[in-house]
Amino acid sequence: MPNAELMPIGDFARRTGLTPSALRFYADSGLLPPAEVDPVTGYRYYRADQVARASGLRRLREIAMPLATAEAVLDAEPGEAARLIDAHVAKALADAEAVRRKAAVIKSSLAGPPSLPVAALRGPVLADAIEQVLTATAHDPGMPVLGGLRMEATPEAVTLTATDRYRLATRTLVPAEPATARWAATVDGDELRTALTHIRRSPLLRIEATPHAIRLYGAGRADRHCRLLTAVFPDHRLMLASLPEVTTRATVVKDPLLRALEELPGERGTLRVTRQGLRLQPADGPGPGVPLPARVTGPGLRISFELTTLYPALSTAVGPDVLLDLRGPDRPVTIRSADRGDLTTLAMPVRPGHSTCRSGPATPPDRPVRALRLTDRPGRFA
Repeated sequence: MPNAELMPIGDFARRTGLTPSALRFYADSGLLPPAEVDPVTGYRYYRADQVARASGLRRLREIAMPLATAEAVLDAEPGEAARLIDAHVAKALADAEAVRRKAAVIKSSLAGPPSLPVAALRGPVLADAIEQVLTATAHDPGMPVLGGLRMEATPEAVTLTATDRYRLATRTLVPAEPATARWAATVDGDELRTALTHIRRSPLLRIEATPHAIRLYGAGRADRHCRLLTAVFPDHRLMLASLPEVTTRATVVKDPLLRALEELPGERGTLRVTRQGLRLQPADGPGPGVPLPARVTGPGLRISFELTTLYPALSTAVGPDVLLDLRGPDRPVTIRSADRGDLTTLAMPVRPGHSTCRSGPATPPDRPVRALRLTDRPGRFA
């Protein structure tokens, strides 16, 4: 008779999330032997103190860890176990990236329309622009296209745009060689990130388009492929064309403003804009705030932002000064570099709890006023 403190394999399976067949496999492999096996019936029994090891084994197998590595993790000290897990994840990511690259090459070689030359750009300049604009992407399962970068090419310019619906970044580049055709598509943002080193190290990078991907190649370097997203990119051009007129304009030194945001308590801050300059304080918080010298034209106002929206919009600006084009406390602010006018970012404010909106229904305190008025249906607002 088995010990009363032992549990049969069915009960143990329910407690650990492993199936009885998996438990038999792990027992036979020596990784998780039962505490006792009935010599007559062959029934397997387990102790309660084996639940933690079995549950840990299940979690490791869920990330496709080989049995030998899983055993080493389970038997290791916490520091060594963490190192082994990191090494497994790094290998899995490298393997997945290798598969992605090979799949992109295979798709680009499929019979179909010939590739279209899109543009030739200086690699370091393109890499810099991609990094700046990709800060405005988002991983949204309901709208995967927000993780992409919209690329539009004409003979005169290549424009890169990304948005997470609360921030929009766009930068225009002059091609090294004029393009022969107009082209536009949305490129997977994560795949562009993995290609940044390749792009940056190419003095002259050529871009060609196929129905499913773009091909990036430079002299003496292996080709890279980044897939195209099929979903329609939000109609950012309609939103930009519909922006109200700028009412207040402030030119401020970037670094002091960034430092003030870094030291800001909480997740939101309020900019008080007056003819005397700017003052940053916690949203709805007490205290005088941090004075920031600025040149201001137009009426004063108070406008509040999420730190995660305003900080990256400012930090990606090039040069010591930034220009803030303000349209009111509940309207998008345009952030431009005084030295690099080809990079523009829009950021949506939030409404502090004590503020009153001049139009529209009441908004709960400290919630975004609204997303940028984007839509995936050209010709109308969301």
